[in-house]
Amino acid sequence: MRTLLSYRDARLLLAGQTLSAFGDWAMLIVLAVWMKALTGSSALAGLTFFTFAAGSLLAPLGGLLADRVRRRPLMILSDCVLGAFVLVLLLVHDRSDAWLIYAVAFVYGALGTVFFPARAALLKIMLPEELLAEANGVLTSTREGLRIIAPLAGAGLYAVLGGGAVAVLDSATFAASAFFLWRMRVREEKPAPAEHHFTQEVTAGLRHVWETLPLRQIVLGVALALLVVGFSETLIFSVIAALGRQPSFFGVFATIQGIGSIAGGLTAAAVLRRRGEVRLVGLGLALFAVADLCLIVPSLGVVLAAGPVAGVGVAWAIVGFSTALQTRTPLAIQGRVSAAADLTLSIAQATSIAAGAVLSTVVDYRILFVVMAAVVLASAGYLLTRRQEPTVAPATMEA
Repeated sequence: MRTLLSYRDARLLLAGQTLSAFGDWAMLIVLAVWMKALTGSSALAGLTFFTFAAGSLLAPLGGLLADRVRRRPLMILSDCVLGAFVLVLLLVHDRSDAWLIYAVAFVYGALGTVFFPARAALLKIMLPEELLAEANGVLTSTREGLRIIAPLAGAGLYAVLGGGAVAVLDSATFAASAFFLWRMRVREEKPAPAEHHFTQEVTAGLRHVWETLPLRQIVLGVALALLVVGFSETLIFSVIAALGRQPSFFGVFATIQGIGSIAGGLTAAAVLRRRGEVRLVGLGLALFAVADLCLIVPSLGVVLAAGPVAGVGVAWAIVGFSTALQTRTPLAIQGRVSAAADLTLSIAQATSIAAGAVLSTVVDYRILFVVMAAVVLASAGYLLTRRQEPTVAPATMEA
């Protein structure tokens, strides 16, 4: 940690991303709660997350853009655009305006396909390879750990002043992120111009993922899990209702989950060094499956205990996944590889969120959680039994 923080640009990036993540968690959770309050429908609230995932379908274009321009200016522009767009939520007053919530969720997802691939590439430029896992761990523990305060802050601000106030807060955090990015001194070479047909350019990331065994294993394993994990975006409201709590209790559960995420992010690099990226992701999925089973128990204590377990699992999976993409990919196609992997997972997640919203109306939520746990455990077993491959990313690749 001390070595990582000795880099000035790393400190600035972490500061900006911490503020931005606070706004993200406060806003994204309030979007679902706000939709539930406007419509009274758990399914429509869950579809807020589906709309967010649908925006991620633009990932191939976002990844290509991240490989074709300097990453830091692109991230600044993304922050400024999204910081301005969330302010349209000030126009939401009743159910007839609910579509604006979906619009913001979609743009959130779409611009994430530009920002996060660019950030992955920027980290690879800024830091030596041996610090990438630690950097990913710190960013993950910070982002996921902010579930401890950001959802409660967002829900509290929503309860007192309404969703518009949360939108203003979120916009301010995007401005802060853009400021810290502007203060960074990292030097970037101008990316190489396009040399191939547009289709080849866009699909370069997907080809690399398929041809690189560990990346293929991780994407296949996680995609299978995400085909059911998205059920939880809707089912969590059924769990909350069964406990006799209001929808805003979602913020409390997310906060509890953040405790585990901090521990997971801070320990992920050490586990990765011993087990490798593929098995780290597998361990994360296994923990998440255990948490799913806890959610069917009609006990507030057991449900709350599931939060930290899920938090560790999510953090380990994210760090293993992110580090594998960075260390096993040449810089020239870093954005497209990140985007291709994210797209594959987003399609699986969007499918499961939509399916969960429908199935929650006809199937008992406890049965669906058991199905989720079984599929996620199968995915974890697949990844945990893969042979560890040496980390050898090609030094160059046609852009």
